[in-house]
Amino acid sequence: MGPLEGIRIVELAGLGPGPFAAMMLGDLGADVIRIDRIGGHFMNPEPRKNSHNRSRRSVALDLKNPAGIEGALKLIDQADALIEGFRPGVMERLGLGPDVCLGSNPKLVYGRMTGWGQDGPLANAAGHDINYLAITGALHAIGTKASGPVPPLNMVADYGGGGMLLAYGLLAGILSAQRTGVGQVVDAAMTDGVPLLLGGALSRMAMGKWRDERENNMLDGGAYYYGTYECADGHWISIGSIEPQFHALLLEKLNLTDAPEFKDQADHKTWPAARAKLAGVFKTQTREHWCALMEHTDVCFGPVLSMTEAPEHPHNQARETYINIEGAWQGAPAPRFSATPADRPTPPPLAGEQNDEALGDWGFSDDDIAALKNAKAL
Repeated sequence: MGPLEGIRIVELAGLGPGPFAAMMLGDLGADVIRIDRIGGHFMNPEPRKNSHNRSRRSVALDLKNPAGIEGALKLIDQADALIEGFRPGVMERLGLGPDVCLGSNPKLVYGRMTGWGQDGPLANAAGHDINYLAITGALHAIGTKASGPVPPLNMVADYGGGGMLLAYGLLAGILSAQRTGVGQVVDAAMTDGVPLLLGGALSRMAMGKWRDERENNMLDGGAYYYGTYECADGHWISIGSIEPQFHALLLEKLNLTDAPEFKDQADHKTWPAARAKLAGVFKTQTREHWCALMEHTDVCFGPVLSMTEAPEHPHNQARETYINIEGAWQGAPAPRFSATPADRPTPPPLAGEQNDEALGDWGFSDDDIAALKNAKAL
């Protein structure tokens, strides 16, 4: 079930953004087969709890075995799209490069997920999310003057500018192939995706409304009315009272309407004093107190919840934003569709758990499967 029912995806097992893109497509109904290493991956010691591996089936093939390559190509021949996340040139050396795969399946959309891209001076270097944020300008803007740059977990490059960009590119490629009969390679690079996510800040900079300095702007922690504050119990809250009417309501709720620190919201020079004033007020009461006062209002308020607290919040519970699979909390499939709702995700499979079932569904005969096993490729 789901809007992508009938779409077939082959994923070469990897880490991070590639599996995330495959999860997104599988969540929405695509039939995803992940080609795993025989025995699984040493970086995935508890596969049942890795939410990025849900919503697909696993076939374990030895891609150093010619019979394994032949089996992989037979799967790829039937796929709408392929996902791989190796360094440039690895798939070509395996015999599964774009020329081979598109030569056999001209409508294939060949998705390549990397940090630096398929070309450029850094294309063959190792890297991680923090490095891709660093060279694109994003990391410089995140953090405080005291802390210096702070990595925002690995959400921005790996998953926002990487996995989501790849899923978007694959769907665009599939639509094009359905219309034209011609597949293509999708080069999804995190260093390409992150600047797109920086569009708001870059636009404000072009307008002269963004200082290229950390913690000195409206959305980077510089503005007192857009930030986090500690409460009396050590918990934190978030305030996002940007618009004048929301700012006025914040001051009204805190009995600060006539306080001189808040007379000119746009005056950067008053921000430090205004932040200190708010910090002192919020430190006088618990998070629960401030939730009772400002949640459900137009102040633009939210308690800063831990990852263990978040599934228990009434709004998240009402929308079933979090689901529990195999004892692990994870985000439910999103976005939501009115006519083609997604099924509940299937648990992450073990490597090779559905060898016979998945290969059979994709047209492999019993003899084909037996031959792979006899060759020790499955």
